[in-house]
Amino acid sequence: MVSTGKKPGYVVLRLVGKDKWQLVGDVDRQPGRTARDARAQAIRDATGDKAKPSEVYRAILRSEWRIGAE
Repeated sequence: MVSTGKKPGYVVLRLVGKDKWQLVGDVDRQPGRTARDARAQAIRDATGDKAKPSEVYRAILRSEWRIGAE
């Protein structure tokens, strides 16, 4: 699910180096899920359900991402 930018959602990042993160995607939050489940679903959505257990991902609320960039 690609973001429309109007709904609450997540920016998904993958750790690719010691302190280096790569943007994987920006996805809308699916309603009706707990915060933990919603973050996990965001990672699955952004990776096309191809995240490997050995990889480290972070799902950051889109609103927090924007605040952090200011």
